[in-house]
Amino acid sequence: MICVRSNPSPAPQEDAWVTSYQRQVPHWHSVSLSHQHSTIPISISRVNQFDAARLDIELSAMLKEQLVKVFSLMKPGMLFQYEPELDAFLEFLIWRFSIWVDKPTPGIALMNLRYRDERTVALRGKGKKVWTSLSSLPTSLVCLTPYLSAVRTGLEGPGLTFAQKMWYCVAAVAGQYIWARLQSFSAFRRWGDSEQRPLARRAWGLMQRIEGLYKAASFGNLLIFLYTGRYRNLIERSLQARLVYESPNVNQAVSFEYMNRQLVWNEFSEMLLLLLPLLNSSTVKSFLHPFSKDKSSSSKEDDSICPICRASPTLVYLALPCQHRYCYYCLRTRCSAVPSFQCSRCSEPVVAMQRHGSVVEHKTQSQ
Repeated sequence: MICVRSNPSPAPQEDAWVTSYQRQVPHWHSVSLSHQHSTIPISISRVNQFDAARLDIELSAMLKEQLVKVFSLMKPGMLFQYEPELDAFLEFLIWRFSIWVDKPTPGIALMNLRYRDERTVALRGKGKKVWTSLSSLPTSLVCLTPYLSAVRTGLEGPGLTFAQKMWYCVAAVAGQYIWARLQSFSAFRRWGDSEQRPLARRAWGLMQRIEGLYKAASFGNLLIFLYTGRYRNLIERSLQARLVYESPNVNQAVSFEYMNRQLVWNEFSEMLLLLLPLLNSSTVKSFLHPFSKDKSSSSKEDDSICPICRASPTLVYLALPCQHRYCYYCLRTRCSAVPSFQCSRCSEPVVAMQRHGSVVEHKTQSQ
């Protein structure tokens, strides 16, 4: 067999890679520019955003409680007059040391969120340019596409601008304070009464309309937020300040195990508060009486003492028709408080009361 050996391809020149690099640089710049102006759709958990707001409210309440304790030894009721100023001062402190210095509020930080200026983010439709540019890449840069796709996570973007921070303070701190003071002043002056001047009544009607419009707008914003996941309140929507994740690979710093236990205990306590008024103590005692031990000895012992105060009666009265002994005060107060009072020993309805060795006295008779 004759083997024919083909001529080997010539070796590339030493500076061939430089030529290839210079030829691919324009493609690389086009991909980088298009990628910088693109936005990948992201989904921020709505629950985390609501939890962040709730945590901020709880933190403000804790700070207010500690501040009230400082003035606990002063004149009672003095701090109540300046409650709107106190709330505004605490909100200003939270804003000053968080949003003003480009940091999230404590609740937002615990949920791994931050504010982003959504106005600087390009439209989502421009993101298609990334894949168009990637499809036009030469074969030598195809291996770099995973790294290009990992450059942007959709969470990038600058924080709030100076104007957004100032308007946030005006709306969230000054606006709420002015509205709270205006409401308290109008309620104290009774602007809504018909006897007031027409100007005061008109101002009161205007305040009610503004409040109604604000509540309607807040409800509409809530529905939009639940659908899109953007802007929890009207302030964030008007300022285009969106909450995004600070880091996509960091878990939230709040454990909900304690919160779950607290919710279970709250539901259980509410159930008990609902059921306890429906239970009659005498009915429970009569239900448990057959299960009590040593009934004969206990009944002989109970005949000599009042079953209510558990003491020897000084002024003995008999409950009729069962004729069990009671203190006059104990039996009279129970019969007056509960018209259908039943004997604490035998659970028989008490229809009248009689002094020991005297005539019958009806239980509803006045003292």
